[in-house]
Amino acid sequence: MSRSLHDQTLALAGLFQAASLVRQVAHHGSCNEESLETCIRSLFASDPASTLDVYGGELSDIREGLDALSTSLAQQSRPQDAEILRYVLNLMQLESSLKRSPDMLEVIGNRIDQARHTAGHFGYTHSNLIGNLASIYSDTISTFRLRIQVSGNPQVLQQEENAAKVRALLLAGIRSAVLWRQSGGRRWQLIFNRKKVINHARELLR
Repeated sequence: MSRSLHDQTLALAGLFQAASLVRQVAHHGSCNEESLETCIRSLFASDPASTLDVYGGELSDIREGLDALSTSLAQQSRPQDAEILRYVLNLMQLESSLKRSPDMLEVIGNRIDQARHTAGHFGYTHSNLIGNLASIYSDTISTFRLRIQVSGNPQVLQQEENAAKVRALLLAGIRSAVLWRQSGGRRWQLIFNRKKVINHARELLR
């Protein structure tokens, strides 16, 4: 099994985890706190020794993402699978636009650096940090022509705390999309290498 397939699968799991949590928050106003922390923490992993280190170093940290990856890519028949996959593909597209905008990348990097103090002080799931990251997303990624349409319960999404969580998770999703591309991931592989990716995700889940 190639190292690149392993790293790509881990990065994709990070992407699917962020997308899956976006869906949970948008529909129910809550999500798994540990999975949320993994996604948010990944934004601050600036010099990781390995792809897995971006997500905390343990497979259990991205278990939810591996699960979402192996079911959403395999089935695509349930509405939630189609929704998660749509977010993943949109995030990949946004990352592609971001790659062509070095100035915006620099702004995002600088502002995430400034948010480190908040993360260190309050922790990764505190509303102060989530709000801070959400504003980074709003001021940068949200200005692209492609906007991610988040489906869910309008009453849930109207609550500022939930809207902030969704934006912070989308920013974390972009981080994983960057990582996926850096490990050699390309969109065509989701079609032609789909079985390999699904099988590897299932092996990792075991």
